[in-house]
Amino acid sequence: MSLEILSPAVLERAGPAAENPSMSDPAFKSDFLQTMQARGYIHQISHPAELDAAARDGTITAYVGFDATASSLHVGNLISIMMLRRLQQAGHKPVVLMGGGTTKVGDPSGKDESRKLLTDADIAGNIASIRTVFEKFLTFGDGPTDAVMVNNDDWLSKLGYIEFLREYGPHFTVNRMLTFDSVKLRLEREQPLTFLEFNYMLMQAVDFLHLNRNRGVQLQMGGSDQWGNIINGVELVRRMDQKAAFALTTPLLTTASGAKMGKTAAGAMWLNADMLSPYDYWQFWRNAEDADVGRFLRLFTDLPLDEIARLEALPGAEINEAKKVLATEATRMLHGEAEAQRAAAAAQMAFEQGGLSADLPTHEVPAADLTAGVQLADLAVAAGLAGSKGEARRLAQGGGLRVNDKAEPDANRIITDAEFVDGVVKLSAGKKKIVLVRPV
Repeated sequence: MSLEILSPAVLERAGPAAENPSMSDPAFKSDFLQTMQARGYIHQISHPAELDAAARDGTITAYVGFDATASSLHVGNLISIMMLRRLQQAGHKPVVLMGGGTTKVGDPSGKDESRKLLTDADIAGNIASIRTVFEKFLTFGDGPTDAVMVNNDDWLSKLGYIEFLREYGPHFTVNRMLTFDSVKLRLEREQPLTFLEFNYMLMQAVDFLHLNRNRGVQLQMGGSDQWGNIINGVELVRRMDQKAAFALTTPLLTTASGAKMGKTAAGAMWLNADMLSPYDYWQFWRNAEDADVGRFLRLFTDLPLDEIARLEALPGAEINEAKKVLATEATRMLHGEAEAQRAAAAAQMAFEQGGLSADLPTHEVPAADLTAGVQLADLAVAAGLAGSKGEARRLAQGGGLRVNDKAEPDANRIITDAEFVDGVVKLSAGKKKIVLVRPV
């Protein structure tokens, strides 16, 4: 079967024009793909001309799959959520596929260890929690372009093993499966890949076939690490039913310095407010590297492209104003206008006016521990200001660790309740991270 693919190499051949996605070949005709290209979402597309025509001439239905391994998604998942948002904004129908079934198996993509197996109750609880985030970005309902959420456990768990092997096994070869990164990289690192995980890509392909047959889904989208899994689904639909099916992946995001998107010393940047405060979420975006501001504004906000171009062109220290816009717009989209403004105001009070706000993140410590005294390095790690005691010590030695706004060069110093002012002690790391420590 011939598989036509638009890859990054096509954009590279466009020369300098590739720096402005709206000028790069190929020239898409549909509003959806024009927007996706102009805002930097596209990494690879299968059958690009056919998909473009389908999106231009009618309503397409597309899905992205999310496994329910935790009660919240994180910032690394946000680009996929935004892809569904762009799809709906262009007049098409998004399907959110929750992997209640595939979560029981585990996707080996980008991982060296097998996934912890969760109970059905754990998975159901995670899905219910995750849905609240999607409701912030998509309009759900029964209309032709309203989003729907489905659970692949509804059909995967009903498949008998022999039935599964006989029906779908002949359409896959082990030779080809071994060439996909999700399998190849694990084997190259000599990490074990269980037979359970090896079946994951077959199950994902069956998802596409099921959604195509039952909901008219034509397009699967996801991160570029999912390309092999998605293409298997495209090929399965086209081979078994001779129907249109397409793949579109977005680049895996790293920061300008090469760090993985959404990972910090304090841990993952969760999307649910009960796992990460709106203030911390605002600060995550405010702390973006200068070189990332324009790209993040295009991907993670609805601001017009001409306004984004103006903001990313701000000279020198003025780029910090663009970062504040990024932080406020991203926080507004997830947590609402009121929380975005509270977070922005708390940051202004803390960093520009030297004051304290009740909306600053807090870390609670047992009062008895504070009476006895807690080492500053331990407190900085527990509060999420440093990833390790060694990092806390280096931060202190460089003048970046502060207690009540005074630089503290000795991270081994003992902090006691005698240093609390109005019931809190203010810990700062650098210029952008503040935590209020409170006794409980």
